[in-house]
Amino acid sequence: MLSFYARLFPVMKSPILLLILFTSLLSLSAEKPDFVIFTDDDLSQFDITPYGSKDVRTPNFQKLADEGMRFNQAFIASPACAPSRAAMLTGLMPARNGAMANHTYKKEGVASLPPLLGELGYEIAAFGKVAHGRGPDAKRHGFDHIEPKMDRDTIEAWLKQRDSDRPLCLFVGTHSPHVPWPANDGYDPDELWLPPNHIDTEQTRAFRARYYTDIEISDTEYGYVRELAEKYLDDNRLTIMSSDHGSQWPFAKWNLYDAGIQVPFLVSWPGHIEPGTMTEAMVSWIDILPTLIEIAGGDAGRDIDGQSFAKVLKDPDASHRNRIFTIHDNDGRANVYPIRSVRTDRWKYIRNLEPTWIHSTHSYRFRKDNAGAYWWSWDRAAEKYPEAGAVVAKYHTRPTVELYDLDSDPWELNNLAALPQFTDKLLQLRAELDDWLSSQKDPLSVEVEPWHFGDADFLEPFTNSKDW
Repeated sequence: MLSFYARLFPVMKSPILLLILFTSLLSLSAEKPDFVIFTDDDLSQFDITPYGSKDVRTPNFQKLADEGMRFNQAFIASPACAPSRAAMLTGLMPARNGAMANHTYKKEGVASLPPLLGELGYEIAAFGKVAHGRGPDAKRHGFDHIEPKMDRDTIEAWLKQRDSDRPLCLFVGTHSPHVPWPANDGYDPDELWLPPNHIDTEQTRAFRARYYTDIEISDTEYGYVRELAEKYLDDNRLTIMSSDHGSQWPFAKWNLYDAGIQVPFLVSWPGHIEPGTMTEAMVSWIDILPTLIEIAGGDAGRDIDGQSFAKVLKDPDASHRNRIFTIHDNDGRANVYPIRSVRTDRWKYIRNLEPTWIHSTHSYRFRKDNAGAYWWSWDRAAEKYPEAGAVVAKYHTRPTVELYDLDSDPWELNNLAALPQFTDKLLQLRAELDDWLSSQKDPLSVEVEPWHFGDADFLEPFTNSKDW
């Protein structure tokens, strides 16, 4: 912490001035809140009770929403684990921090949140899946303590032995509800609501129940993190709950539709945030870094893409962003499909950079009993029913440009890009996206061989399928 302030006050050589500064720093340190950042893995915003789900049991997330603020327009930078988490920890979008495809990581020399908070007097610990890689990637972000496990006993053992007066920034990342999904625990598949871009089959419902079971597991895990925070951390504590991107269902993860990029974002801070409030302020995961830095008493500077939303915590009616930009490149060779988008509070413009390639994901190509095996039932439905066939066709093939009016079409089912009455809006958003891509120095390319229609080995993973 002193090194941070030494840069701000290099001329303070007097012992008296240094004593005054040291005393003031002790006072500031006592006022700094502890931070608890809890992240789910692969959870779309609409799939927990604070955002209207009637099916999933998430009492702990609901309790957090009731105690604090619900962000209705929260988004990530990219709908894949590695680029999303790198963006959160650097405050930079993927093209600038270096992590564009999944399983790629930030460039050397790019600053991360943990050391920046460390200079402000914080200790930073990570349990579970916080950075994407549990080894070198987690270490390069500079956490003071890293533990791949995030069970209750592991976290409590560390908190119990911790002997420090420094404020704590505690990251806990669950793997749930990332696949593989566990067995259904108490959900009636026939009673579940399905998103309108799903094909309603027995298998879809069975897997949806398993997905909900995994969401409930993450809620339980947040519940014990919450109990441990109340037991071991300061009452002056800011808590954030969110997800790195949407669920591993079609048109969600690895896509720039809202089911893939819009995430839950719940924040509580007793005495600072009015309980039970909500905000329409648009925020992005890149905004977490400058927000925490500001609340900790520092300044993240202007050479990042993130913007602090600390003012929104005090005033839920405050505005923040008016545009959200997102990108996707690829995750290995299972989904090589570069996409870019810009979203306002009403409109979404999507550009598919290579529309002749096959859009395909892990769930589709590698159909597992605890992940994407429901796809067999979708294929059979597509053969029998034109409506199901249209869903599968939209999944695989995309036009160069998509435009959606989110007010009237929140599930992005009706592409308006070819309609002349929307030409002005399309051109406006196209220009905005072009300008942003230029400022990011986005290469607009991927280094992995894509899949093309007619590739004989594309269907190879299906040859040993079970009878679904």
